[in-house]
Formats: sequence, structure tokens, C-alpha cells
Amino acid sequence: MQLVNRLHFRNLRGDLFGGLTAAIVALPLALAFGVSSGAGAITGLYGAIFVGFFAALFGGTPSQISGPTGPMTVVMTSVFTALITKNPETGLAMGFTVVMLGGLFQILFGVLRLGKYITLMPYTVISGFMSGIGVIIIIIEIAPLLGHQTYGSVVESLRELPGFVMDPKPAATALGLLTLAIVFGSPPKLNRILPAPLLALVVCTLISVYLLPGSEIMRIGEIPIGLPKIHLPVFNFAQIKDIVGYGLMLATLGAIDSLLTSLVADNITRTQHDSDRELIGQGIGNLISGLFGGLPGAGATMRTVINVYAGGKTSLSGIIHALVLLIIVLWAGGLTENIPHTVLAGILIKVGIDIIDWSFLKRAHRISFKATGLMYAVLLLTVFVDLITAVAVGVFIANLLTVKRLSEIQSDKIKVITTPSDEMSLSHEEKLLLKQAGGQIILFRLGGPMSFGAAKTISQRMSIVENYDVLILDFSDVPMLGITTSLAIENMVKDACEKRRQVFLVGASGKVKARLRRLKVLNLLPPKNRVSTRLYALKKAMALIQGYGAQENGATLNENSLETDNSATNDTEADTNETILRDR
Repeated sequence: MQLVNRLHFRNLRGDLFGGLTAAIVALPLALAFGVSSGAGAITGLYGAIFVGFFAALFGGTPSQISGPTGPMTVVMTSVFTALITKNPETGLAMGFTVVMLGGLFQILFGVLRLGKYITLMPYTVISGFMSGIGVIIIIIEIAPLLGHQTYGSVVESLRELPGFVMDPKPAATALGLLTLAIVFGSPPKLNRILPAPLLALVVCTLISVYLLPGSEIMRIGEIPIGLPKIHLPVFNFAQIKDIVGYGLMLATLGAIDSLLTSLVADNITRTQHDSDRELIGQGIGNLISGLFGGLPGAGATMRTVINVYAGGKTSLSGIIHALVLLIIVLWAGGLTENIPHTVLAGILIKVGIDIIDWSFLKRAHRISFKATGLMYAVLLLTVFVDLITAVAVGVFIANLLTVKRLSEIQSDKIKVITTPSDEMSLSHEEKLLLKQAGGQIILFRLGGPMSFGAAKTISQRMSIVENYDVLILDFSDVPMLGITTSLAIENMVKDACEKRRQVFLVGASGKVKARLRRLKVLNLLPPKNRVSTRLYALKKAMALIQGYGAQENGATLNENSLETDNSATNDTEADTNETILRDR
């Protein structure tokens, strides 16, 4: 694995324009996310610089721009609020420790090669928690939009909402509404030259400074200029469980957020990202961001798309984006101190509205009641409980529904055949043999992968075996056999043998045969009853029923009436001692 993310200078002009454009878009968002988190505007800029630089340098998606995002900021807002409430003096430092821990978890995810699994979750769950995050941002930012203090909790914001609405601050509210008008109404052509968030930031800040100088408008205030100080990890061992939980929450959300953005970048650039390297790069960025007092970040979809359309193709564009922001922090920080909170709130409300999955919300009711209910359940849990609970509950319920559907499909693949009319796919000769058996043979046909979902159906039909003289289990179309299903089959075979019924096992090969051998199900049957074709099993069963195939007396089957199956008759005791295949 190469050290850096496909870094070269063959697309220097495009990467320069892409990185510069992304930085212009990132500046107001980073400031807004920093203020919204409660840790200060500068923490958002630090997060954009460090996560943006190191995720680009070491990540696995060349064109991706990383930095603070709405979902990550929502989580960090609750983390800062909770830790500062319990630890007024050290809570902020503990919050940055959580950021570092989240970065370490992401590096671990990448080292363990979990990247390809993280985004394997139902779209209903992804849609629900992303829309929930959008709703949280909107609710929290209503207060500063109307000129009031920000509340980090959704419940607190909703509780105080009637008071905010009844007592808006005129100057701040006017600026906030103007910000919304600009970010929503900016013409597309102008937006390509001057991004709407930056336009709103400049215009509304100038109006607040020159036209509303005496008004009581909350502003960012002075921010530190220069390089940040190192924040060494701070732990409270009484709260270690909470800190680790917050870190895991950040890591998981950041991984999902980044890899989804990587998929968007792949679709636009027609390239293929490296999920595990992307997680390592994001982890390094978050680890260093937390170490220097910055917010956590992830792959930012809007900034990535803007970067690509502006010409950015390699990791150099992400590095340039971070360096431009660093220059602003080192030499132009004073220009940001007059920015009103209400302007940043307007920008973030636009972000929240964009995060909500309106496309799926409009169509969810057409899909199914269960899918719609699951999506709204995840949305509400995200808003009123927390993200990890929402995702865990959503994935659990979605998996249960999926298992139920798969179980129904697998159950339909289990055919119980006793007469020729029960199964149309049998050959003419097989149907003739079943007809001659006169209902004394029961044939179980299994098809497709047989996981634990099929075990219940097999167990339910076990009792009918005693009504027949011969049981034939056909595994010819089974590529995989789960342990639970294997044990159900074992019980069926044991039960049939105890009741002195003849049992034939047909077509078990590869992993299916290895699984049955490993569980010693094959040992329950003599080698002559383990055959390779259904037709041969039916012929042997008919021979036993008619009484002219008694193998115990050394008699052999009449070659004119029964075609010998070499693979079955040669299946000796050596087969039992064959090297056991590794169970995968």
C-alpha cells in the first residue's frame, strides 16, 4: 500500500482551482459548525484544516474534500454539552479526547478492513438517520436565527421555541431571513462563481457592521490567530465508558458519512476508492484534529462535488483546500470576528434542509408500510434519543425483517414430494417410480442456500416422515448449508432411523458435504445410502420396497432394472476419513 493518496502534479491547474473553490465553500461552514458545537468558531476551522489535510494525504478517495459536517457536529454538540455539564473545568478537553479516540477507532476499522462492511446497511436506516440529523440542525439553529442563545439539546430547543418565536430580536431576525433568502435564492450562474454561503456571509456581515452598528447582535468575536496549542488527552476514569461510547459513535458516523461521500465521488469521477485506506486517512485526520483542539470531520459531499466540478481530481486539491484555510487562520482571522451568529444559523439551516432525504420521504409511503415505519422510527430516535441507538435499532429491525423474508423464500424452496403430481420438474422416469411406490416414498427437495431460516420448516415437517417407508433428502441444488439447518436435518435422519425407515442422502457435495461430515450426519447412514443422483436413490428405494434388493444377504441389484451409480457404490469408509474441509 503506497503511503500517500495517489499524489501527483499532473493535474495541478485543476487541483488548484478545485481546492481554492472548496476552501471558499468550507470557510463559512467551518465557522458555522464551530459556533454551533459550542466550542467556538476556531475549532471548526481547525477541524477543516487538519481533517482536510491528512484525510486527503493518507485517504483512499483522491477527489474527496473532508472537514466538519452536519452529522459530526450534531454528535459533538451533544458530547460537549454532556461532558461540560458533568465536568465544568475539564469537559471541553475531554471532548477533544473523544475526537482523538474516534480517530483511533477509525484507524482500527481500516486496519481490520471493515470498510466494505460499514455501508452495508439498509437505505431506510441511512435515510432515517440522515434526515434526523437534518431535523436536529434546523431545530437547534432556530434560536440563533432569531437572535437568541443557542441550545445544544433538541429537547431544550423545542421547550424554549415558543419563547423564541414570540420574542424575536428584530435586527438579528432580519439578517437571518436575508441569509436564508440569499442561500436559497442565489442564481445558479452566480453560485458557480461565488458560492451562496460565502455571498451571504459577506453581504450580511457588511450590513450588520455598517448599517446596524448599534444593534445587539451576537457575533463570533475575536478568534485566536496563529498555530493552535496541543490538547493532550484528558480522561475521567469514572466516565471512561461514556467517553469510549462517544468515541465509537463518532468513528462509526464519520466512517458512514465519509464512505457514502466516497461513493458519490466514484460516481462522478468514474473511479474506485479504497474504503479501508479512506478510513485510515479519516482516522489520522480526526486524531490530529482532536490533538490540536479541532472538531471531528468526515468526507463532505457538497464540498467534494464542488471540488470535482471545479477541476479537482487528485488528493492535491484536498491538501490545497486545507492550506488555504490555514492561511486564513494565520493571517486573516480578524476578518471573521464581526460575523453574526444569525448569519451562520441561516447557512446551517440550509445545510440541515439539504441533508434531509426529501426524495425518499416523498416516495417512502409507496414502498411498504414496514419500510416507511422503520425509516420514521430511525428518524425520531435520531432526533430524540441518539444516533447510535437509532442506527442499532434500525439495523436490528431491518435485519429481522430481512431474515423473515429470506426464511419465507427458503421455506418455499423446500418441497415435500410424495406423488408425481406434487412436483412438475421431476423427470418422466422419476415420476413413474414415485407412482409405482404407491405413496411409500417421501422426497424432500431442498434448493438454494439453507440458513437457519429453513430449519423451522424442516422441523415442522419432521413428524410426517414416520408415515412413509423411505425418506430421500435431495441436496443437489443446495450450495450452502447453515449449522441450524444441518442440525434439523440430523434430527430428521435420527428420527427416521430410530423408526426403522430407510434414508437416502442425494447430491451432497463441496461445502454441504463437508458440513454434514463435520457434524457426523453422514456417519448415521451407510455409504450405499449416500448417492449422487435423485433417480438412483428412487430406484434403490423401489428395490427395497419391492423386496428384491436386500443388500444384507450379499445380493446385488439387477443391472437390467437398476443403473449402477459408480460415484455412490464406490463411496466407502475411506470417504468418512477424508480430510475435513475448512468450514467457511
